Amino acid sequence: MHILIVRNNSNSQAVDASLLLATYLATQGLDYTLVDSSDLSCRCDHDDVNAALAAGVAMTVVLGGDGTILRTARQIGTAGVPILGINFGRLGFLANSSDDGVIAIVSSALAGDVVAEQRTNLRIDVVCEGEADPWDDESDASASDLDNPARTFFALNELAVTRGANGRIIDFSLDISGAHIADMRGDGLVVATATGSTAYALSAGGPLVAPGFNGLVAVPLAPHTLHSRAIVTAANDVVEMDLSRNADTREATLFADGELLTFDLPVKRVYVARGAVPTTLLRYQREGFYEHAAKVFF
Repeated sequence: MHILIVRNNSNSQAVDASLLLATYLATQGLDYTLVDSSDLSCRCDHDDVNAALAAGVAMTVVLGGDGTILRTARQIGTAGVPILGINFGRLGFLANSSDDGVIAIVSSALAGDVVAEQRTNLRIDVVCEGEADPWDDESDASASDLDNPARTFFALNELAVTRGANGRIIDFSLDISGAHIADMRGDGLVVATATGSTAYALSAGGPLVAPGFNGLVAVPLAPHTLHSRAIVTAANDVVEMDLSRNADTREATLFADGELLTFDLPVKRVYVARGAVPTTLLRYQREGFYEHAAKVFF
């Protein structure tokens, strides 16, 4: 059995816990790979992570806060490897409490005494100016163009499309699965999973959604209207955002789980759908979503 350990190397407690865990795994005859979260800050492939996945990772232990889990999920979130988060950060809604100690928590996970939660993630496809649109039925682009790594992104929490560096309001239209919802002006839009409904989307006025929900949540950011509301979609819906009418002086900025996405051309359209393979998070001591939400938010 091979265990991947990802630690927040800027947190001394997480570093100490990683060394303790590595010693424990070695005494149990288990192989492990230790990775610093700072090495996962970009979307490029990570050799140590790829080697561990090729060796057959049974579980990933993340020592840090929710940000460390999100960076880890970006690397392995569609690989089918369960993620056991242990909180050593400021916010630990995705991570388990470290109160019982790292060894006890990992031992329980190795024994199967945890709950596996299948979390919906996002597939984000971006079409820039001058590019063919694979989602457009009238386009000459083929379905294979959807797998362009330079234009396709993963997120466990959310995609945020916000106003650019000049700070000006942006114009966009919002469609869901081909149905036009509204033409909007405002600071932008957050499209979140149920997991991400506890993050940026919640701060923007969106609903708190239980993690078993497989649809998406679209929340306008500071819309210039009295009538805009958050929208909760069905599981197979696609949220479509058209920025082609947005003036060059009002260019939008895109963030996937808080990471800035950069493009060499202006963004024309954004499509957000449920990812094909869910991300598995392991919950220790079977604390329910509502009990955990009550502790954190109420």
